[in-house]
Amino acid sequence: MGASILVAAISSAFGTLLIATTGFIGAWLLSDPYLAGGETVTAVVAILSTLLIAVAMYVAAVVTTNTFATVVAGRTRQIALVRLIGASARSERRRVARQGLVVGIIGAVIGVISGTAAAALLLEGARIAWSLDVDYPLLQPALLAPPVIVALTTWASAWVGSRRVLDVSPLEAISGAVERNTREAASGRARRVTAATLFVGGTLVLAAGVAVGLMSPLGVVIAFLGGILSFTGLILGASMIMPLVLRTTGRLFGPSAEARLAAQNALRYPERSSRTAIGVVIGVTLVTMFAVAAQSARELLIRSGGGEPPQQLLSLMDTFAAIMTALVAVSAAIAAVGLVNLLTIGVIQRRRELGLLRTLGFSKPQIRRMVLLEAVHLIVTSVTLGLLLGVLYGWAGAQALLGSVGVPPAFTSPTFVAPAVPWLTVALVVASTAILTVAASVAPTRLATAAMPMQALADD
Repeated sequence: MGASILVAAISSAFGTLLIATTGFIGAWLLSDPYLAGGETVTAVVAILSTLLIAVAMYVAAVVTTNTFATVVAGRTRQIALVRLIGASARSERRRVARQGLVVGIIGAVIGVISGTAAAALLLEGARIAWSLDVDYPLLQPALLAPPVIVALTTWASAWVGSRRVLDVSPLEAISGAVERNTREAASGRARRVTAATLFVGGTLVLAAGVAVGLMSPLGVVIAFLGGILSFTGLILGASMIMPLVLRTTGRLFGPSAEARLAAQNALRYPERSSRTAIGVVIGVTLVTMFAVAAQSARELLIRSGGGEPPQQLLSLMDTFAAIMTALVAVSAAIAAVGLVNLLTIGVIQRRRELGLLRTLGFSKPQIRRMVLLEAVHLIVTSVTLGLLLGVLYGWAGAQALLGSVGVPPAFTSPTFVAPAVPWLTVALVVASTAILTVAASVAPTRLATAAMPMQALADD
């Protein structure tokens, strides 16, 4: 559970730091008589900070839910054994949820302390660097909001992630499977209906936000809600969608035994594959989304200025984009922690499976190549999906925010914001994601194949 504590700590620290710095900026703008429109800028900064905190909390919730779901899947036999001696499924689920609450509280406390300390250093540095005389008390009741939300979110995520406990029967104590296969994963009618409803409804809300954005910048708030709902629907339906996509990409890796097994493993247990894939999709989508939104706004400015906008304005936009990218990178880092954790847990939980392959004649290098091909398989699929979603969400956000803003020379609205893709950022995202995923797969695979085959088969 160390990774879940780290995720909770990062989320809590990020929220605490953003609230403190946003309050300081607002106090500075309102106290300076030479800054006109300070209230408007303060409101914009507050809205932006709220959206960023919401994104971080959302990513943390998804990562924590997937982590607990993976852990519960790996404990299926142990849970079934406890069921055999009289324990109920609900009591086991409550135990997992309590564990999630403890993890959330520990992470939240660590996060609020480190976030407050970082805010104190940052604000003191700002006072010294820019000679700011701002009366802003750092310790305020608002700083308690992020840790409380993080603790409750982690508890709720553990509860949702442990729903598999209710399906574990005592007979599974002698079963060999810990993950549900494709047919079992796709059999939940309520899950399918919920996923479809959220995805379709969220897409409609996203479109409504873009339409409202033609009249008011507040359309971006509606678009944000639509993006969250549609992406949640995609996550819920991932175990039904990913097998179709993985089956297509699995044909790219040749006819070798390792390649065929890697492709079949990704298809055989879609929940395990989709949980790992979603971790990649989230990180790629987040970074691409904000990069596309910033680049689209920049291209709109250049086009409206006849190709020669003021250099100072471009520098300001580049600085703002860099700050936004750094803030979004926090959410991407949360997703990366979850990805590494899921890959590590997944490989270690497959010690028996890998031991069986060893007894059938597979060598250690062959098994490592198989796991590596599984990782590459997921990378190709997830990065492609993440880039497509990032471009779509990024353009929708830019259009919803800037569609009502009149641009020169006519200063008329509505304005169409053409999507612009920053190819350098995309290349960096693809390269860093590939390196992270492959590196996270290699170490646990070496650990899992270190034991003798018969010892791995006996491991439970």
